[in-house]
Amino acid sequence: MRIIPGPQKIDRFMKQIWIIARRELKSFFDSLMAYIMIIAFLGFSGFFTWLYVADIFFQGQASLQVFFSIAYWTLFFFIPALTMGLLAEENRSGTIELLLTKPVEDWQVVLGKFLATFLLIAIAIGLTLPYYITVANIGPVDHGAVISGYVGLLLMSGSYIAIGLFASSFSNNQIVGFLAALFIGIMFHWIFGMISMNFGGFFADLFHFLSTSSHFDSMSRGVIDFTDLLYFLSIMVIGLVATESILSKKHQ
Repeated sequence: MRIIPGPQKIDRFMKQIWIIARRELKSFFDSLMAYIMIIAFLGFSGFFTWLYVADIFFQGQASLQVFFSIAYWTLFFFIPALTMGLLAEENRSGTIELLLTKPVEDWQVVLGKFLATFLLIAIAIGLTLPYYITVANIGPVDHGAVISGYVGLLLMSGSYIAIGLFASSFSNNQIVGFLAALFIGIMFHWIFGMISMNFGGFFADLFHFLSTSSHFDSMSRGVIDFTDLLYFLSIMVIGLVATESILSKKHQ
């Protein structure tokens, strides 16, 4: 038996993930979903950042705080729409069984689809960099806070992508996947924060920690704490592990 050295195994593992990610990313653009999402995201964030909520040109300070607040909610609704069909549609059409019979591991499927969605979100967020450049030309800007805010958006997006993948994995209906991702997401996005205001002591601290806003808000102000990183990475890991466990049961 030929034993493949560790580095070669890792290389083959990563190559397969990238192949799946490229296929999924291409399908986003082929179906126009990517273009619709990017245009809608830029339209919503641009309109509410520069015109409707608070015209940055008249705020008297160079800051992207308004943009981060708008993107926080915009991405929350857009990500379930992107993830709802990642596995639900393959469950419905039966292609997931075909995919899993190939020499591809469950983890490669999960990570490939996660990476494709994350890259699409990263592209959409990256296209808002002209906002940063414009604000920097208005006046002195806290570059650390801006960079931290962008990192917060990416981490938050990764968390909701993992949740969306999980919601899409146990159903063959895209609408069910969308609603399940939205329901789970809103617990972290809003409800836990509301509950923490009605408790004291340990439970107040617990629900405050579980609230996405408590971690994202500090990052959007330029504060990156280890607990914030741990929070978002934990949600990603739990969501991806739960998705992989559901896929592995399809072999049984």
